Amino acid sequence: METKPNIQAVARLANVSIATVSRVINGQGGVRKKTEDRILKAIDELGYIRNAAARTMKKKETKTVGVIVPDIKNPFFPIVMAGIEQKAREKGYFTILSSTNESQAMEENIVKNFIERGVDGVIITTANENSDHLKVLQVQGIPIVAVDRSIKQLEADTVLVDNEKGTYEAVSHLISEGHEKIAIICGPLETTPAYRRLKGYKRALNDHNIMADERYIIKGNFQESSGYKGTRDLFLLDERPTAIFSSNNLMSLGCIKAMQDLNWKLGNEVSFIGFDDIDIATLVNPKLTVVSRPMNLLGELAFQLLHERMSVKDDLPKREYILSPELKIRDSCRLI
Repeated sequence: METKPNIQAVARLANVSIATVSRVINGQGGVRKKTEDRILKAIDELGYIRNAAARTMKKKETKTVGVIVPDIKNPFFPIVMAGIEQKAREKGYFTILSSTNESQAMEENIVKNFIERGVDGVIITTANENSDHLKVLQVQGIPIVAVDRSIKQLEADTVLVDNEKGTYEAVSHLISEGHEKIAIICGPLETTPAYRRLKGYKRALNDHNIMADERYIIKGNFQESSGYKGTRDLFLLDERPTAIFSSNNLMSLGCIKAMQDLNWKLGNEVSFIGFDDIDIATLVNPKLTVVSRPMNLLGELAFQLLHERMSVKDDLPKREYILSPELKIRDSCRLI
């Protein structure tokens, strides 16, 4: 059986030491040009990690992009990822996806791994917008594009959705239906999406001369369990809200499950609007009114910006794109 070429075979063919081959493969420098060319030729002839090593040494790129998301269970991120992958394939790039589970420590380990793998760029929804732990990427010359959340410590390109506008329109719609006792289940307020959605909620109430009631502002964490608990807490109030706005899709799932368990009649006893248009929104009865984001486009635009950074050697100005959401009115809201 033919054996797979290894580093020892490359060293023998190039008539150099294994350590010298390793220096060339890992881009450590300190090898004369003639010797490096001889090693690269041996790699080509033997087919030894040809795509990873030889091309990287010659072109200084791996055609690989790292993507980091905080929660792969969130249906939002696979759709964004589909947009990234589509554009990446068109340009001949591969993607590596990792999830941090909202852990900065895990995110730091993933970033280190991506650097070791020699990724050409990184697209990230960071677990901590206020930390400078991502500066190591820029120090290494690896461009970054932020999606959905800003990176406040870096001059990085960013693709966002107008979260404040989307929530403002949703709450204003509830008010137009006669609701004044409107609750919101928030995400973690240190994140851009949660903070902006709460701001849109409060601005809508204020613009319609409705006093915000702190009992109706529930602090969640973008997880299903917090949507469930938040809905139960609202149900147990002496004066229940007549409408609920959920700040993300996983919490919306928790809200719907809690309403079912509590026999709190959706669209009848309580109106509901969620953030993000996911499959369950049209599968439940009544169908959910939602704030819909162009999720696929977010991914496509993120890769476009990253590709420009990876391709253009000159400095580009920092760019920020804010896409507009759409309120999709269905059956989960009622007039009162």
